Amino acid sequence: MTEIRHIVFDIGKVLIHYDPNLPFSRIIPDATERKWFFDNICTHDWNIEQDRGRDWADAEALLIAQYPEREEHIRAFRKHWREMVPHAYEGTVELFTSLIDAGHDVTMLTNFAADTFKEAREMFPFLNTTRGITVSGEVGLIKPDVAIFNRHATDFGLDPAHTIFIDDSLPNVEGAKAAGWQAVQFTSADKLRDDLIAVGVLT
Repeated sequence: MTEIRHIVFDIGKVLIHYDPNLPFSRIIPDATERKWFFDNICTHDWNIEQDRGRDWADAEALLIAQYPEREEHIRAFRKHWREMVPHAYEGTVELFTSLIDAGHDVTMLTNFAADTFKEAREMFPFLNTTRGITVSGEVGLIKPDVAIFNRHATDFGLDPAHTIFIDDSLPNVEGAKAAGWQAVQFTSADKLRDDLIAVGVLT
């Protein structure tokens, strides 16, 4: 078994909850209309470009030019962002904190817009407790691109073969493996604990 010396956490849906439907259930009450809005206007592909570094004002202007009648709803996405991240996952945070307290080398690698991540750090102070974070919106790279894993390893002096990455997204897990890291898909704190026992991080 290869010794694990570095532990890298994803953030969204691993450490903190994220769901755009939370504010939009109020903003667009009709479920069918809301689904259409997310499928056609404020889509995943549109949002990921903010994670890559696009400015929110530019992102909003792009959609408003195409859907001027939806301007209020488009602007609501950024305006009500904090409602989309209402709480942390206590079980995962407890595990995360215990790893740091035990002296493990813990960092974070996240697809996140730069400005909303600043807000997340204010909302969830535990995000400030690792020795480093790579934020996609700050470096202009996004998972699952191997380049962002290489960037993180270089910036924080990680040996890829001795690094384990934790992410809820299977493509991101595969991206980490393609970069030479070990990686596990997050589904629950209990499963993560078992995974860390399996690789010798926990006993």
